[in-house]
Amino acid sequence: MQSYSDPSSLFISVDPAKLERALRDHVDAPDFPCVGAKSAMARGTLKMVSAWSMTSAWDDMRIHHELLEWSERYRSDPDGLRSLAVVFSGPNDLSEEEFEAAMWERLQSLAHKDAWLGQPYDPRVSASPDSPHFSLSFGKEAYFVVGLHPGASRPARRTVYPTMVFNLHDQFEKLREQGQYERMRERILARDVDLCGSINPMLARHGDGSEARQYSGRPVDQDWKCPFKDPRTNDDPNSAA
Repeated sequence: MQSYSDPSSLFISVDPAKLERALRDHVDAPDFPCVGAKSAMARGTLKMVSAWSMTSAWDDMRIHHELLEWSERYRSDPDGLRSLAVVFSGPNDLSEEEFEAAMWERLQSLAHKDAWLGQPYDPRVSASPDSPHFSLSFGKEAYFVVGLHPGASRPARRTVYPTMVFNLHDQFEKLREQGQYERMRERILARDVDLCGSINPMLARHGDGSEARQYSGRPVDQDWKCPFKDPRTNDDPNSAA
């Protein structure tokens, strides 16, 4: 057990350059399957935000502010793929269950801040994690999240530091309209099979099942319940969809 007589034992060191470099190296690896993330990084539209601990609310206000700015920037210039990645210094020894719990704690905190600031939920998606049309909403824009961490069972999700990547739902809807989404999805799945030897069983198209099941990367069964409730759920016209 840690001794708390030493104040330094309470803190995880944050080195933004080190955190960002680790994620860049992960995405830049030749066998990393997500071609969308590779494209965003090559275009300079993969923004990285360093944070302290995945299990602490210490940086939640700052992360939420980054999401508000990211949403506004997207509305003013909606072209091209982009992602906002929050890289935490630790803890680096979380199991898949522990990472999943910490991830939903952070997302719950961010959702409360969005509601407290009076941000309306993106009407194009559902606020209910039981709905097949569920997505998160920050700054009036829908997002889905990809969780990455050292203890992930899938190699594509196994990063040096715990990470949450926020992807704008609307940009993938635009790819569908342009007829590009399925081709990109097929490429990602094929590359994931090359890396892992099998297709990720948690992957599904938006509208086929709740995307909440995919966020942490942990394989879950049909009885899994999402530990999240957006404060605006009761105002969501699609919550029963």
